[in-house]
Amino acid sequence: MKFLNLKNTVLASSVGLLMLVGAHSATAQNSREEYREYQRAQRDAQREYRDYQRTRSPQEYREWQRAQREAQREYLEYQRSGQNRGYNRSRGYNQRNNRAYGNNNGQQYYRVYRNGSYYQTDSRGAELLRQAVNRGYQQGYRQGQNDQQYGRGGSYYESNMYRNGNYGYQSYVDSSQYQYYFQQGFQRGYQDGFNRQTQYGYRSNNSVNILGAILNSILSFTQN
Repeated sequence: MKFLNLKNTVLASSVGLLMLVGAHSATAQNSREEYREYQRAQRDAQREYRDYQRTRSPQEYREWQRAQREAQREYLEYQRSGQNRGYNRSRGYNQRNNRAYGNNNGQQYYRVYRNGSYYQTDSRGAELLRQAVNRGYQQGYRQGQNDQQYGRGGSYYESNMYRNGNYGYQSYVDSSQYQYYFQQGFQRGYQDGFNRQTQYGYRSNNSVNILGAILNSILSFTQN
């Protein structure tokens, strides 16, 4: 009888493990597919921009703007699809490294979600990444305004500041992390500045800043 109970327990555990592995694999596959969709939408937006640059027609401009919105929508879908996968994968990592990443000396640590994974940073790094998004928005807004005013471009792709993505960088975080979030803010700021709107931001005195809700949708933090 004890043997049968043990056998049933092992069998149930095995089935549960297979179900968990299957669910994790399905989630990971879905996240990869969403990322491919996002990349495809980005390529479409770049193609529409080149068409607009060639013709300068209102129709091509509207198609470019539509493609930009679609790329942003696909990015949000990709981000949502990877949240659970990244969180589950990070739980074991955080447990194994509790001493290294715990609240040492009163310092708060964060998990930062990007591209299907979580990365660790402290409160200084978290604040720097927030600044990266907002600085990107501010600089993108100014660049968009200037390009619109002088009849130039119409795309952040051509901006050296966007490509470098290191404006205001400090070594609290990896440079590629900073660049990514700066560029995310820059894209939205450029669109607002070029179109003379504040879809993604708001005006404050003589400056513009990105909306908190938009920043949070770009920069996903979880406190340890």
